[in-house]
Amino acid sequence: MTTTDLTGRLAQYMAEARNRSLPPEVALAGQHRILDSLGAVISGSRLKPGEMAIKYLLLQGGTPESSILATDLKTSAVNAALANGMFGHADETDDFEPVTKSHPGCSVVPAALAMAERAGSSGEELLRAVALGYDLCCRFLLALEPDLVRGGHRSAEGTSSTMGSAAAAAAIAGLDEAGMRYTLSYAAQQVSGIWSWVRDTEHIEKAFDFAGMGARNGVTAATMVEAGLTGVWDVLEGEHNVLQALSADPRPEEMVNGLGSRFFVTETAIKPYSVGYPIQAPLDAFFALQRQHGLRVEDVERITVRLPRDGAGVVNDRSMPDVNCQHMIAVALMDGAVTFASTHDYGRMSDPATLAVKERVTLIADPDLMNPAAPRSGKVTATLQDGRTVEHFTPHAYGTKENPMSTADVNAKALSLLEPALGRERAEAVIERVNDLEGLNNVRELIPYLTLSAEEMAGLEAGH
Repeated sequence: MTTTDLTGRLAQYMAEARNRSLPPEVALAGQHRILDSLGAVISGSRLKPGEMAIKYLLLQGGTPESSILATDLKTSAVNAALANGMFGHADETDDFEPVTKSHPGCSVVPAALAMAERAGSSGEELLRAVALGYDLCCRFLLALEPDLVRGGHRSAEGTSSTMGSAAAAAAIAGLDEAGMRYTLSYAAQQVSGIWSWVRDTEHIEKAFDFAGMGARNGVTAATMVEAGLTGVWDVLEGEHNVLQALSADPRPEEMVNGLGSRFFVTETAIKPYSVGYPIQAPLDAFFALQRQHGLRVEDVERITVRLPRDGAGVVNDRSMPDVNCQHMIAVALMDGAVTFASTHDYGRMSDPATLAVKERVTLIADPDLMNPAAPRSGKVTATLQDGRTVEHFTPHAYGTKENPMSTADVNAKALSLLEPALGRERAEAVIERVNDLEGLNNVRELIPYLTLSAEEMAGLEAGH
């Protein structure tokens, strides 16, 4: 299989992305992902990873180019991308690509938005840049082969976020083919991420590993090249190239296969629940059983959850509530629902009543569910006190490309995440403008609805 001038072919496509119209269904999917990501960013700004990111960025200063959302702060585009990226993965409500296991939105959207505010780009330019970023984020992992990435103790999420963010940032910067070649090289030098994030107990480093790091790296790469720095011309196929450096069996042509006809921004899953993605399908299956059989704590003897092996390994009895499958199923059984508040309630993890219900929940890594066509499925079996056994299998949770979320539901989810920090009027204004992103002349017109004055921030904090 030829890899002749792979970097050049990709760079040429990237250079044209700023001026390339998106098919209507791709543009709609992009608007959905941008709105969903902004909801994650704004809500995450009020969680501990967000608070720590703000604390760190206050020490850094920076030319006031771009806004740190949900605050009155402005800093360099690089710093804003870092902060907003960390916000974006603070609460496990950002989108997810099931095949590659990447999280494009929480890094690509902050990177693109920071650059678009800095440049005064149009909403359409932002949308096109985000679509390109999703493509590079996912294609880079496909070229490396996702299972090989994780098999080498690397984080698929951290590995992909830099490349996607760099592509989005470079598109906003309007770099030519040569500039895109150099951006790819500067991004490749910064690609990092190891799978040790599963041991993070407070989600702070995880927010950096999945999103803040990649968003920062991507904007750094693009702005360095924009400033005139040159680099390696052929980082995807030359000697010691990035693909052979990071994969034992790379598939280089995946970087360009289907470019312009397959858009990964249409393929990510928007989460209905603010929990780690492997828990989406079992919650879907559990609530299907609950609707059908009216499950209550006193009715259930035990619950068995079966997940594909790789997903089970991510969410098996973890220290964070929103990535602990057994804990979240117990909460769902006790409350009859899961909410943003309950998924982030660390106190319940040591609550005796919750622990007692959690003891009834067993998670099994099922090799029979390792199906590439349904990589994040979930099966839930409940054994009832009356001796009956009921079961439900969810191959594709709501929000996946196979079971897509409606615009109304995307808007409703965004409102629930935006309103507590921004207030209802601002939140509705954000939703309205993102739903008409192609009609937005300048992204700077959106920023006032996504930021708060010092007085407003103080008022919100006093209200808590």
